[in-house]
Amino acid sequence: MKTIGVIGGMSWESSAEYYRLLNREAKARLGGHHNARSLMATVDFADVEALQRAGDWATLGTLMADAARQLERGGADIVLLATNTMHRVCASIDAVISIPFLHIADPTGAALRAAGVERVGLLGTRYTMEQDFYVGRLRDTHGLEAIVPDERERADVHRIIYDELCHGVVDEVSRDVYRRVIDGLAQRGAQAVILGCTEITLLIGAEDSSLPVFDTTALHVQAAVEWAIGA
Repeated sequence: MKTIGVIGGMSWESSAEYYRLLNREAKARLGGHHNARSLMATVDFADVEALQRAGDWATLGTLMADAARQLERGGADIVLLATNTMHRVCASIDAVISIPFLHIADPTGAALRAAGVERVGLLGTRYTMEQDFYVGRLRDTHGLEAIVPDERERADVHRIIYDELCHGVVDEVSRDVYRRVIDGLAQRGAQAVILGCTEITLLIGAEDSSLPVFDTTALHVQAAVEWAIGA
């Protein structure tokens, strides 16, 4: 099995979920006492969050690129970025490493197309929902139409991610907020919903949604382990 390199810490709550799922997936596929061969380079989310608010994506790109180089030097055979939002700067990572980079939107896009979905609701940080780097990749690479909540709902979804889920707070009131948002996306014609932030899986599962759920974290992990074993 090849070694999976993970850029984590955004937040560490979701990075811990990545580590758990990588090992669970490897064991499910290989059996016995197997687990995933992996490395993680953890950045300080306080720095990342401040740069996001400032709109300093150039510095964030440098930070992610440095972490990716660290993983490659450490022996990683593939790099994952354990956050949807920071794929805004994925080109900065691709530019500095010679090993593959697995974009988080691609396993999700492939799974949606395989399920026959054409119009999908997208939940994530406001950066993911409002900027084109994610919606555009789903559209241009996978032929998917992604729709997002309205402005007030986007603010609620974003606030719950940063103020609660990134701190490990899982609140039933917030779960109800997400349920209502998903219901609204269904009413607008969404055939499924993407959990497009790696923390959302801490709050929402299939049982909480009126639409089929596509969890980017789980799909990213599955694709990475499949590659690591197959390679």
